[in-house]
Amino acid sequence: MIDLGPHAVFIVWTYIGVALGVAGLIAWTLYDARATSRKLAALESRR
Repeated sequence: MIDLGPHAVFIVWTYIGVALGVAGLIAWTLYDARATSRKLAALESRR
């Protein structure tokens, strides 16, 4: 593994935090897209 020096723990946890943040944003976007699709389908069926 690459020698990250004395701050290795901080660097690794930072990368983990960023990965979790990006995964959370992707999940939120997918959830919102599905909710929007359901709302549009309901509106179209009312027409």
